[in-house]
Formats: sequence, structure tokens, C-alpha cells
Amino acid sequence: LGSSELDRAGMEGGEKQQHHHHHFVLIHGVCHGAWSWYRVATALEAAGHRVTAPDMAGCGASPGRGEEVASFEEYSRPLLDAVAALPEAEQAVLVAHSFGGQSLALAMERHPEKVSVAVFVTATMPAAGKPMTYAFKQLSQGKGPDFFMDCALGSAGDPRNPDKTFLFGPKYMARRVYQLSPPEVCLLYSGR
Repeated sequence: LGSSELDRAGMEGGEKQQHHHHHFVLIHGVCHGAWSWYRVATALEAAGHRVTAPDMAGCGASPGRGEEVASFEEYSRPLLDAVAALPEAEQAVLVAHSFGGQSLALAMERHPEKVSVAVFVTATMPAAGKPMTYAFKQLSQGKGPDFFMDCALGSAGDPRNPDKTFLFGPKYMARRVYQLSPPEVCLLYSGR
């Protein structure tokens, strides 16, 4: 949301309503970090809202590397801890992008009393009764072998039932993810 949309959110029928400030928890997508929310976080804070944007394990400024993360729960632990740490009567607005939707769903399942609203911004949603890999398979369906270009696919965790790992390559980022963004956004990503 831009600041004008946030300003209008407090207007109804031409009269300014009392502002209710919320706590937003912003959940980044795969291969990103909290940095990817910098514009949204700045606008929300300028409007008086609280913002928490954790780096998932092995992403952004978090210690360690993605391939060292043993499970999806470990990957999502920073979010789960942030939501669990909310004061007893507080609820937050959870906003996820891309694969962050999977972590958002896990946080909702573990701490439903802490979530006032869940927003999936072009985010994956778990399919009832399907494994987590189902969403990725649906995304990949019909794509040629070169679609993911220089991305690195791997696995981690239990060898009998491994979690899939995925790392965007620079060519993929420039052509498929940030093709409409200014070049400095790719630089932010490369410094993840």
C-alpha cells in the first residue's frame, strides 16, 4: 500500500475516523529476506503501525546458510517465535508473499489466537491433504526444462523424506523475478 491508500484507510464518508494502529508481521518469499519489505514497512511505520519483518532461517541477515536448515519448521522458526512473542491479548496482521504463504499458514495453525488477519500477496497457500511440494509441482507444471535457468534445486533434512531447497540464480532473478524493477533491487538480492 502507498501512503495515500493508508491515509484513505482512516477516512469514511468524508470524515476522518479514529485511527486504529495495527501490528503487521511481514513474511518474505523464497530466497529473499526481510529487506524485500523495506518500502512497505516504511509506509506502514509512517502511518503509525508497528512492523515486524523477520528473516526466515538461512535467509536475509539471519546467521547460517539455507542449505544448513534441516526442515521447513526450522526455516519458519523466526516467524513462529515472533508470533509467539506477541503480548497475550495482541493479534497481528500477517502478510506473506510467494513461498512465505506456507510459513504464514504454519503460524496460523500454531498460534491462531495471535492472528487477526492473514493476507496472502501472490503467495502460495497449502492445499488441504496435499504435501508442501504440491504447490511447487503445480507452479512447475508445463514449464520447459530451461524455465528455472540457473536456479539451484536440492534437498535437506531426513534423506527418507527430504525437504526441497531452492535458490534463485542471478539470470533467473533478472529475467523472471525483477525484470520490471530498477537494477538496485537485484543488487539488494545478491547481497542477501
